[in-house]
Order: sequence, then structure tokens, then C-alpha cells
Amino acid sequence: MTPEDTVLTAVEDGVLRLTLNRPDKLNSFNDDMHRALYAGFERARDDDEIRAVLLTGSGRGFSAGQDLGDRDPRNGRADLGHTIETFYNPLLRLIRSLEKPVICAVNGVAAGAGANIAFACDIVLAAGSAKFIEAFAKIGLVPDSGGTWWLPRILGEPRAKALALTAEPLMADQAAEWGLIWRAVPDETLMDEATALAQKLAAGPTVGLGLTKRLIQDAATNDLDTQLDLERDAQREAGNSDDYAEGVTAFLEKRAPAFRGR
Repeated sequence: MTPEDTVLTAVEDGVLRLTLNRPDKLNSFNDDMHRALYAGFERARDDDEIRAVLLTGSGRGFSAGQDLGDRDPRNGRADLGHTIETFYNPLLRLIRSLEKPVICAVNGVAAGAGANIAFACDIVLAAGSAKFIEAFAKIGLVPDSGGTWWLPRILGEPRAKALALTAEPLMADQAAEWGLIWRAVPDETLMDEATALAQKLAAGPTVGLGLTKRLIQDAATNDLDTQLDLERDAQREAGNSDDYAEGVTAFLEKRAPAFRGR
């Protein structure tokens, strides 16, 4: 397998599909896959024809997190902080800063960094058989890839601590009930539903969608006055977009809008 083959890419109807592709390793991350996935998100950032991203995994799992075979302490202790700083943190920052919708279709187990990368996406659909595991405690590590940020904010401190300290699996339906993901769906319809959602968002007013994503993320650390000012500025920007002009014109003309993401 070449480095590029570790993440499969395809573009259709404005959607860039990124498929983690090390199925024999449950799509665990090695350095090649890190680089390929980051390059995929860079492409989404830089290509105006790409208006949404769909992230999923090949085979029977989404991602088991870091490939521990690449970090075997019997071969010398690696600087795991360097791994995070070089690979995981830039990826998470790129996903969160991308002003285009990112949909994640979790097709099986999502463990360790695999779970937390999924939680970083904007909308997460999971197969009913999928499960999320904060597996770090099993090997003496702490949750990374934003895990200590997402979990307490979404679940509250008691549930966040329980998931992180016990490393017990959380099934997709429970993750949806707790608000960690948007929806658990039947295994056989996951990709159809995720693809339809990605295509719907890609055909939408992506200027406004990107600004909405930014505002909601910023709200986690802003006070109300700061957030109101940001809403004002974002609405000014959205109101000057071609998407807004098209949306209002289409409404007044009683027709479907044809948004172009501009």
C-alpha cells in the first residue's frame, strides 16, 4: 500500500469523501495516514468546488486510533507529545477551522483518537453497531485529540470522567442519547444517509453554514456580549454574500434556490 492509499478520496456533487483505508489495522493511524488525511482536508479548504466533506472508514471499523505498533516502547520510548503536536493537533485544528460542513459516518468501532477525531466533526452519524471507546486508560495514557475538551463540555464532568477512566465502550444509540453524536442509524443505511446529508449541505448556502459553524464553536469560550458582536459581524458578512441574495430572491420568486457557496 502506498502512502496515498491509506486515505481514499473521491469527489461527487461538491462532496469530498475521505475514507480511512487501513482495514487490516482497523484504520489505525500511522504517519502516512496522518499525512494523507491532513492533505485531504487541506484540499477541502483550498478548493472552492468542494463544499462539504464526508469522513468515514473502510472495512469493519472507523478507526482504532494510533497504531501502537509504530509506538512500541520495546524499541525505545517515543515522544508522544511530539506525535500529538506534529499530527493530531494540526488535524483537529484544520477540521475545526474549515468553514465547510464536515460529516463523519462512523461505520464501526471508533477508539482512542479515532473517537475524538469523529467528535471533532460537525455532524456525526454512526451505524447502530458502532461503539466509541476512550481507550487511553487501558495503556496508561490520557485522552488526546480534544477528548478532554469535547467530553466534559458535551456530557458533563461525571460522565466524561467515567468514560475516560474506565475505557468502557459507549454504543452508538447511547452516544446519540447523550448528545455526543447526532444520530445512530441502521448499519445498512449509514452511508446512504451520510452521503445524502453531505450532498444536501454541499448544495446549501455554504458561506452562511461556514459562519454558523464558526459562531457555534466560538460560543463555547465567549461571554454573551462577545458572542453578540461576533453574530453582528458574521451576519454582515453573510448578508453581503451571493448566497444570501440568491436565497431571498428564490424565496420571493417562489422557486428553489441555486446556491454556489459565494
